[in-house]
Amino acid sequence: MRFHKYHALGNDYLVLDPADYPTWKEPNLAQIRVICHRNFGVGSDGILWGPLPSRPGAFGLRIFNPDGSEAEKSGNGLRIFSRYLWDQGRVRDAAFTVETPGGFVESVIKDAGRLITVDMGHVSFASAQIPVAGPEREVLNERIKIQDREFSFCAATIGNPHCVLPLPEISADLARRYGPDLEVHPNFPRRTNVQFLQVLDRRNIRIEIWERGAGYTLASGSSSSASAAVAHRLGLVDRQVTVHMPGGQIAIEIGDRYSIRMTGTVNKVADGTMHPDLFAVTV
Repeated sequence: MRFHKYHALGNDYLVLDPADYPTWKEPNLAQIRVICHRNFGVGSDGILWGPLPSRPGAFGLRIFNPDGSEAEKSGNGLRIFSRYLWDQGRVRDAAFTVETPGGFVESVIKDAGRLITVDMGHVSFASAQIPVAGPEREVLNERIKIQDREFSFCAATIGNPHCVLPLPEISADLARRYGPDLEVHPNFPRRTNVQFLQVLDRRNIRIEIWERGAGYTLASGSSSSASAAVAHRLGLVDRQVTVHMPGGQIAIEIGDRYSIRMTGTVNKVADGTMHPDLFAVTV
């Protein structure tokens, strides 16, 4: 039961290749939870299950959160999976396509896999696509009350849902306090990723992240993409944006119709083998 561990700005994932798990159709809920657990398992912010069959020239990928739920798309996960394919010699061309439940993306390998650009697709603010409850609309500058505080928020999707809260000051404590309730708020029928956004200047933003199914996270590619798109839609930043997170920085280019090109680093951590005793524990 081999695993390959990587991190992208401190957001760590385990790549599990289905070829190494011939008796598994996919990891089940109990397996995912114990594998990702920081004390009882290998420990990670999620599992990348692939490559899977896809259209010619593409590699299929499924993404599982530590709570066992499935993510439609992950920017950091896609960069990590792209680096894994490159490391394993599964791709020879610098550019190739990956299929996720949230859509197709194109990856471009740079610097021998240590730097990767992903065309993430288009951001939409349409409530029906995200989804957000209520009438069809662009979800911009709406109000939401959580615990003792009311926030202004915008919602967006880049294949997965995001709730972005622009604020003059942000902190990890703020994300940890309000993120869990925002994730499961009735406004978001499929739950949501949450970003607390601070605009530094026309080319720089800072975010703190509460990730759906994973909790407080040091970095996120899809969160960076959504936050930069929201800031641009509100007229606060230009099309070239550096997103600053506790784990590091991601460069975002915003194109026509809010297409997103994301560039960031990937670091390999380890290759290893899971022992069957790992699965004797239920978490």
